[in-house]
Amino acid sequence: MIKKIVAIITGSFFIAVGINYFVIPHHLLDGGIIGLGLIGKYAFSLQPGLTIILLSIPLYMIAFFYNRRYFYNGIHGLLISSFFIDLLRPLSLFEEMPMLISSLTGGLLIGTGVGLMLLTETSTGGLDLLALILSKITAINVGVFIFIIDGIVLLFGWIVISEVTIIYSSLMVFMVGLTTSTITRAGTV
Repeated sequence: MIKKIVAIITGSFFIAVGINYFVIPHHLLDGGIIGLGLIGKYAFSLQPGLTIILLSIPLYMIAFFYNRRYFYNGIHGLLISSFFIDLLRPLSLFEEMPMLISSLTGGLLIGTGVGLMLLTETSTGGLDLLALILSKITAINVGVFIFIIDGIVLLFGWIVISEVTIIYSSLMVFMVGLTTSTITRAGTV
């Protein structure tokens, strides 16, 4: 239980720092529910953490009926990571790093946070939870599913960010997927 609590808090902190310090200042876009929350921020000035919670509700309902353990484990990750994302919003006001460094470092931090949480079968929100369920059904690494879902969200996000930003966002999503896959694979060895 303590391992799970530490993973949720540490992972949520890494994700929130990555999003607020490296992603938001450049209007970079992540994938999954976080990416959809960022699209809401960029297009409609919504709070990304709250948006993530609202968009995750239908997927948590699926998890409730599929595997209640995923629901109960995931709800904590969702609420705490969303809380940290909105709490650490002032980090986005600090001086920007170059976009390449931001995309790589942001991807590393977010991927580390997601990977740490997935090791204890918790998640940050709906689409990570969906990836975890699909991984259990198919025995394909959860990072692969996250990478595919993230690519779909990036295509959708192309509406609200520039072509240059989508290239750096794609690099960041690749880094998130690579880091998540590496951490979850290392944790299962």
